[in-house]
Amino acid sequence: MPLPRFVAVVLLATAMTSSAALTTDELPDLGEAARAELSPQMERKIGERILNEIRLREPSYVDDPELSDYLNRLGARLLAASADPTADCHFFLVRDNTVNAFAMFGGFIGVNTGTVLTAQSESELAAVLAHEISHVLQAHLARQIMREKQSSVATMIAMAVGVLAARSNSQVAQAAIASAQAGSIQAQLAYSRDFEREADRVGFQTLGQAGFDVRGMADFFGRLQQAGRVYENSAPVYLRSHPLTVERMSDMQNRAQSAPYRQVADSLDFQLVRAKLRAQAATPQEGISEFARQLREKKYSSEVAVRYGLSYSLLRAKDTAGAQREYDALATLKPSSPLLAGLAAAIRIADNDPVGAAAIYREGLQRYPQSMALAYGYAEALLAAKEYQRARIFLDAQLQLRSSDYKLYGLLARTFSATGKRLQQHRAQAEFYFLQGQLGPAVEQLQFAQQAADGSFFEQSAVDARLRELRRLQAEEAKQRRSGFQRLQ
Repeated sequence: MPLPRFVAVVLLATAMTSSAALTTDELPDLGEAARAELSPQMERKIGERILNEIRLREPSYVDDPELSDYLNRLGARLLAASADPTADCHFFLVRDNTVNAFAMFGGFIGVNTGTVLTAQSESELAAVLAHEISHVLQAHLARQIMREKQSSVATMIAMAVGVLAARSNSQVAQAAIASAQAGSIQAQLAYSRDFEREADRVGFQTLGQAGFDVRGMADFFGRLQQAGRVYENSAPVYLRSHPLTVERMSDMQNRAQSAPYRQVADSLDFQLVRAKLRAQAATPQEGISEFARQLREKKYSSEVAVRYGLSYSLLRAKDTAGAQREYDALATLKPSSPLLAGLAAAIRIADNDPVGAAAIYREGLQRYPQSMALAYGYAEALLAAKEYQRARIFLDAQLQLRSSDYKLYGLLARTFSATGKRLQQHRAQAEFYFLQGQLGPAVEQLQFAQQAADGSFFEQSAVDARLRELRRLQAEEAKQRRSGFQRLQ
């Protein structure tokens, strides 16, 4: 099986982000010294490169703003209750039926869709995220790699290839690890027992402080442990990278029993996200049949979620009238969620009514101003309705709040393209590429902007200045790449 693309990009990140400050031959012991050697800034830079590569080239990456919004809202709630509420974490989904989650450098946390569907409550899903957040806050990945005291930092980060690969696919880990010439391989494939116990303890505290049912942690890991016993040769991936001992399970159960009883209802968004994932995992007709059966037999925990799944499946089958009919039925229950606003607007778009869709998105944003899914949808609807001036004003306002959002720049580039503003189009497209780590295409777009004859003197000067800046970054990365590859040899 070929190496995952994100494995290759770790090696690339090693070479491209290694700097003069990271040339020492002896690595520190555990603890704060690990932070000093592999700084949070360096970890973040490596993590961004890995995530950019996953976004661009990994087919299993879930590019669905609604699902991403939900996962990051859930993660933000847990972070706010953690020991470091100012920590910066980003959560993303990988389309894979296996139960797995993994924390990468820089606070980037991946979650398999199978984990969301396996969790029987939102507290269980939150428990997995809380556990991974704890690995991030305690710098376990950096400390895990550094504890072996490899001969150089470059080799140490290359060793991370094997650990990250094991989080996703244990079969490819051996090849990645061999490239780093590691000695004690099995110890590197999973977090140490001390780290797992620490993540359990810190995650448990975070889970309770965030208002979730702390029993969710023991319940979820207990079911995984049982699955591992039943299917001894194919234990859940999560247990292979996060070994679950009897001692850990007993500790989680004891903590849960000593905590005050708290019954926590699942949010509607949790139910809707699971319905959407189930619909996406099936063909449109299979989804229609399954959700219709659940409605007919009244076998559901949330009627709104089942009707949402049915409406969404009908929309996928291009039955716009049927999708609207089912949406109207669930609307009588008076639910409220950004996912429902998104579905209502998507039905209007499918019915060739972008003006109506824009109105729904606009109203939805008034209720859920932090929803990026609604923001993207609103801009798309304005473009479809040829309301380019309103689209530009809206996107400019959004970028004032979220200047590092590459999708907003992509939509802005389309807006300028529709109105014939070539310099501004290429300038926005350059930022779209730059924010995804694609320096070459970004420089090329700025060169196109230089050639455009429709910009003012000040706009042209801004393009020239930005081009000089990106060319300087290109030169620095080329130098670091050569230096990094030499150290890896």
